[in-house]
Amino acid sequence: MTDTAPPAPGASIAIEGVPNLRDLGGWATPDGVVRRGVAYRSALVHELGPEAAGALRALGLRRVVDFRTEAERAAEPSGTPSDLDGVAIDVLGSVPGGAPAQLQALLADPAVAEQHLGGGRGVELMTRAYRDIVDLPSAVSGYRRFFDDLADPRLRPVLFHCATGKDRTGWAAAVLLLALGVALDDVVADYLATNDQLLPALEPQLARAEAAGVPRDLLVPVLGVRREYLQTALDEMESRFGTVDRYLTEGLGLDPSTLARLRDELVER
Repeated sequence: MTDTAPPAPGASIAIEGVPNLRDLGGWATPDGVVRRGVAYRSALVHELGPEAAGALRALGLRRVVDFRTEAERAAEPSGTPSDLDGVAIDVLGSVPGGAPAQLQALLADPAVAEQHLGGGRGVELMTRAYRDIVDLPSAVSGYRRFFDDLADPRLRPVLFHCATGKDRTGWAAAVLLLALGVALDDVVADYLATNDQLLPALEPQLARAEAAGVPRDLLVPVLGVRREYLQTALDEMESRFGTVDRYLTEGLGLDPSTLARLRDELVER
């Protein structure tokens, strides 16, 4: 009998109702590889059938972190099984009207979409949102809690998500991988995998929006991801703190020993 090879880093995990789901493990670092089965990222968990709920539980999760705003959670409650520990960390609480939190309104109303996204304004909104992800007080406190909790083995494995699992979730994943020593090109590859794993799942919403008169080309820049978006956040981080380590310790206020523990426990040597 031959052993089954592990999935490639960044590979999609197919669970119906949990779009854009993947394990952050498997990426190479200077000291080994990121440990599998510890940190997962996804979009919003929708209502799950028994088989899908069982598949999600089979990941062994101890915590599910929801990065969405209070308004988003009220409008569309998470479908995470109630027996899993769910925690809300609102990283956009300082500006709850930011672009990542407004996707449903943009999908539904042609006038709103044109007002906010027309003439290249969609890209501008997204780049502003990525600067906010670094600078906002709510983002600083929220991501500090996230990484502090991640360093506690009692709270792992963890699944973290927002609405579409690409911006707030994408930044958390990128920072974690960079902090563990994953090369930037691999971090970008994980980030851009959203375009292959999420956009097909959003096709019914895109079709409904088009039928309502919202042009597809207005929506794709805010429903997908671009390297320039992530680069905006990285540039903001580097201009303020210089390195990801200083962002975590000086920007977020993470104790250096916590960062060392993350590297020790989340990298398999």
